[in-house]
Amino acid sequence: METKKRTYSDLINQTKALLQHEFDLVANMSNMVSLIFEKVPGLNGTTFYRWKNDELILGPFQGRVACMHIPANKGVCGHVAVTKKSEIVPDVHQFPGHIACDARSRSEIVVPVFWPGTNRFFGVLDLDSPYLNHFDVMDRNYLEQLAPLVFGNQGLLS
Repeated sequence: METKKRTYSDLINQTKALLQHEFDLVANMSNMVSLIFEKVPGLNGTTFYRWKNDELILGPFQGRVACMHIPANKGVCGHVAVTKKSEIVPDVHQFPGHIACDARSRSEIVVPVFWPGTNRFFGVLDLDSPYLNHFDVMDRNYLEQLAPLVFGNQGLLS
């Protein structure tokens, strides 16, 4: 537990330092998924999906090939796009309507992301693992703090 807390605490500090002066959202998403993929053990995918035209569209990612379009309420990401609540899935094969972008994924956590200072939905941050039951409440709590950092300290709107 202490190792996981330290990993996420360091990750949050590194992300803040890296993104604090960057205005480009794609650059921020790219570096954030890279940091997460590098620092959080046991991942086979880390992806930002952006909400556009009533579906999730693939954004920057690290890992295996990812799904490019996810309709609302399809799979874990589409479910989160509708509920706007984080979802921890211990076994993706038990999740109704799971989309297998990478057949090696066994568990998943998806966190909604909102535009700064609003309740307007931006998209989701999606982490996949080849291990069953890999994610827990601690992951959710830290990822919910980490995801909004993608907008940097300026509250950018592009």
